[in-house]
Amino acid sequence: MPLREPTFLILAALAGEPQHGYGVLEDVRRISEDRVRLQPGTLYGILDRLRGDGLIEVDHEEVVASRLRRYYRLTTPGLDLLSAETDRLHRNAAAADRRLRARLAVSAR
Repeated sequence: MPLREPTFLILAALAGEPQHGYGVLEDVRRISEDRVRLQPGTLYGILDRLRGDGLIEVDHEEVVASRLRRYYRLTTPGLDLLSAETDRLHRNAAAADRRLRARLAVSAR
């Protein structure tokens, strides 16, 4: 089943290095070029689901300004899923690109 865009972007954000929640929020915003702005409640709901599915895990925790900061990282199954979804998206985009180019070539005649 294809990943929803927020889930895909969260996994992509965690593919680089472990991050805490706010870092993931900001990275998702950057990766999506400001199109996707997750709310904290949405982010933590997705993170909880991804942890429950074994796709991410807690890397470490630290206390900053008397608040717990939890860092998450991809597990091997999470990395595999992100890789498979990335391949699927590339194949779909390539198929669409071929059809668009063919259509534009016909239209240019």
